[in-house]
Amino acid sequence: MMRPWLLVALLWVVALLNYLDRQVIFSLFPLLQKDLGATDVQLGLTSTVFLWVYGLLSPFAGYLADRFGRARIIIASLLVWSVVTWLTGMARNMTELLIARALMGVSEACYLPAALALIVESHPERTRSLAAGVHQSGLYTGMILGGAWGGWMGDHYGWRPVFTLLGLMGIGYFVLLWFVLRNAGRRDMTAEAPNFATSLRTLFALPGFSILTIVFTAFAVQNWIVYTWLPVYLYERFGMSLASAGFSATFYIQMAGFAGILAGGWMADRWSRTSPRGRVLTQVLGLAIGAPFLFLIGFTGSFVLLIIALLAYGFGRGLYDANTMPVLSQIAEPRLRATGYGIFNMAGCIVGGVAAAAAGSLKAIIGLSVAFQVSAVILLLGAAMLWFVPIGRRPISQTNSSS
Repeated sequence: MMRPWLLVALLWVVALLNYLDRQVIFSLFPLLQKDLGATDVQLGLTSTVFLWVYGLLSPFAGYLADRFGRARIIIASLLVWSVVTWLTGMARNMTELLIARALMGVSEACYLPAALALIVESHPERTRSLAAGVHQSGLYTGMILGGAWGGWMGDHYGWRPVFTLLGLMGIGYFVLLWFVLRNAGRRDMTAEAPNFATSLRTLFALPGFSILTIVFTAFAVQNWIVYTWLPVYLYERFGMSLASAGFSATFYIQMAGFAGILAGGWMADRWSRTSPRGRVLTQVLGLAIGAPFLFLIGFTGSFVLLIIALLAYGFGRGLYDANTMPVLSQIAEPRLRATGYGIFNMAGCIVGGVAAAAAGSLKAIIGLSVAFQVSAVILLLGAAMLWFVPIGRRPISQTNSSS
């Protein structure tokens, strides 16, 4: 297997591309309304159809990675991602655009569970959370670029060139990744992984797995409401331009999140040396910090308070995000981890997709500020539930040769 930190560096770029594509479309909503005649509900569905396909396929995609090799699945997902991104820019109406977003869900479902499982397996316990956090920083960087660059491109060149350029970039990186990563993680997983049904039963029998799934779902609800609607909220409430709204909706949160995932990875790695609950308590702290400031985002009319809230909310999210797979690795053996993370994605994306669409449907009735406030309450309830995950409170039986 290749050097652990080189692996993180290679996958960091793929993570950036994946999330750049996810975020960029939200900064282009006003242009989609003008060019394709999209309604508020259809705009919400650009997030929902992606999330439903992504979520529904994630457990099976994770299982394929566990059974047949994570590197192979990662490389294939990037090729599909590149082609579908390019096709998105060719859409002639909202139906074709929604189909393209659904196909994007297929490619991205295969990436994140495989990538995080490969990273956690490659790194020893002492650097596991930090490695996962550094990888997640690629997601955050992609969201920053998606908001700022997407808004700027939309203002100057329209929405179609955005996806054409991203597709071409993906093809170029696929060629590089094929030559460098194809021999990584060559260990054959087929003899180790149980069948899909057995994997699911085993995971849900693990102490704490159900709670982790519910909390991840709560995190996903607020994530996708914020990702989908914050640029529009700032555009309408604060009278920003497309570029300014896209920048403000992503830069402050993701830069603070960048700091949060690095701090959360560093903190959890060290805390876990003295307490088996160090990683999960880092997550609890992150959600407890993020929730009240998310509420403030939907409440304040002050631009200064808005920026403070965006920064604090993003930092708290980062503390949680750095430790999702490392916490899962404390209860699940290696052959189940990508499948387990796929289950997290399925639950989070299906419910998150419903929430994003519901926020669009109710936008004219209750406003987006209420959607952010309700999301904050859900996030706080998630922190309370996470406190009761039984890591370190009773023995957890697992076979973990890599820990």
